[in-house]
Amino acid sequence: MFTGIVTDIGEVLAIEERAAGLRQLTIGCRYDPASIALGASIACAGVCMTAVAVAGPDERPSFCVDAAAETLAVTTVGRWIKGTHINLERPLKIGDELGGHLVSGHVDGIAVALSREDLPDMARLTFRVPTPLARFIAPKGSVALDGVSLTVNEVEADTFSVLLIPHTLQVTTFAGLRADDAVNIEVDMMARYAARLTETK
Repeated sequence: MFTGIVTDIGEVLAIEERAAGLRQLTIGCRYDPASIALGASIACAGVCMTAVAVAGPDERPSFCVDAAAETLAVTTVGRWIKGTHINLERPLKIGDELGGHLVSGHVDGIAVALSREDLPDMARLTFRVPTPLARFIAPKGSVALDGVSLTVNEVEADTFSVLLIPHTLQVTTFAGLRADDAVNIEVDMMARYAARLTETK
C-alpha cells in the first residue's frame, strides 16, 4: 500500500528480455541499497513492483524488478527505455503519515495528456482516460497518475484536469510532461467500491 507521495525519481539503467515475455529492469535510485529487502514492494511510476535484486554497496544504488506480459500490456512499463525517469515510492508503514491518499499500486489503465498550460507558479494538465474509467473520476476526488496523488480539478466526459503546485513539479517527473505523453492511472479505490456496490443493488 502506498500514499502517492513520491520519495525519489529513478532512472531505468538497463532492460533485459527474459523467457516467456518477462522483462527485467534495473532502476537506479537514491535509496540506501541496504534498506531494500529482496521481495520488497516499490511503486515505480505507480506500478507496484517487487525488488528481485539489489546493487551492492560499491555500485550505484539500484534495484531490479521483473515485469510480466500483463504489466507490459496494461501500463506504461512496456514503453520504458534506458534513461526513462520514473517516480518512486516505498510502501506505507503502519504509523506513517498518510499525506496523499491510499494507493494500491494496481494500475487501472493508461491516461494520455491532452494539454499542458503553464501558469504562474503552477501547471494545469488535462488528461483523457479510457471511457470505462471515467465514471470513477469526480471533481475534488483523488487520482494517482504515475504514482502521484493528485486532486481532480475539472471533469468533462472522459477528460479531467489537475493543477500541479511548484513542489510537485520539482520532485516528480511531471516537470517534463507534455501533450501526448502517457501516464499510468489508478482511480480512487473508494470510488471503485462505491460503483461496485451500486451495480450490485
